[in-house]
Amino acid sequence: LFGKDINLILVLNNLSADHKTVKVDMSASTILYTRRTVAEILKATTSVDLGSKQGKYIRIKIPYSYYGKYLTTDKRIQVTALCEVMHMNGAKLLVEKTIILEDTNIIIKIPRRIVVNKAATLEISYANPLPEPVDRCVLLVTLMNQQVKIRLARLAPRERSKIYFEFTPRRPGPLQLQVDFSCDKFSHVKGFVTLAVAPA
Repeated sequence: LFGKDINLILVLNNLSADHKTVKVDMSASTILYTRRTVAEILKATTSVDLGSKQGKYIRIKIPYSYYGKYLTTDKRIQVTALCEVMHMNGAKLLVEKTIILEDTNIIIKIPRRIVVNKAATLEISYANPLPEPVDRCVLLVTLMNQQVKIRLARLAPRERSKIYFEFTPRRPGPLQLQVDFSCDKFSHVKGFVTLAVAPA
């Protein structure tokens, strides 16, 4: 989840009967969806001794404070571990993992029945998933080819809040509602819902 620390485990297994020493160079970077690197956020080297047929775990933690300010709207982090077996002609193995962080969810509650030419009220809730406050919060609500920009109060760390949005549909059939939430620390968190409008 975006805003939370990332915990990973690298599993090393020695499949042979011989004792092995493995040097592990780990790194993590924020990346774009094209895989282009934005910023390196973690670099660490460790050495692991593995006995005959032995397996070991290496725990890797990437705190939000490391990645938060370097994340793009793609919310992707690439983690690599280059594992080199020492004294064996330098046999190497590269392990890669791309993490796509899940966004804070926007929850849209709709009335059981929406009828043409009758006012309907939606409940839109939004959250700050971060361990720090966020300012300059804005909701952009798009419905019936119209956009409404709503400026919101600042949100405390991990706070969830909600607004009520009233509208009157002018024709029956499906209506697409889109909500876009932005603030000073992240942008374009989206929520969608299709409303079914009944005839009068």
